[in-house]
Amino acid sequence: MTQGVFVTGTDTCVGKTVVSAGLVRLLAQQGRRVIGLKPVASGAERTPVGLRNADALALSAAGTVEVPYRLTNPCCFEPAVAPHLAAAEVDVELPVGDLVRWYRQASAGAEIAIVEARAAGGCRCTPTVSSATCRRPSVSA
Repeated sequence: MTQGVFVTGTDTCVGKTVVSAGLVRLLAQQGRRVIGLKPVASGAERTPVGLRNADALALSAAGTVEVPYRLTNPCCFEPAVAPHLAAAEVDVELPVGDLVRWYRQASAGAEIAIVEARAAGGCRCTPTVSSATCRRPSVSA
């Protein structure tokens, strides 16, 4: 499995994206195959190709491994509220096993993955997400 670094913080605007993207850029400058990932995000904008989160786009742009947006940010919500609250509104569970399979698929071409996530309220609770907003990768185990 790809080496991973999990960057978290207890609130918004505490620098998770700045630190995560900085780590991705530093590793990229060192010639590493690195990817930035954000498994669950809220505060997304509607675009012609679907919801897009600015933090997830920044992480993706900093890396050297390209994957489709659906792998960079598989669970993307429009409301600018805590991701676990946005996820709870749609009421479908995403088991930890699905997150592990997502991580393996998303990071397969990388040496190192930097994963950004907000811990407050969501670190110990299972998010509930809709298949319409969370594109769980179909991966064989």
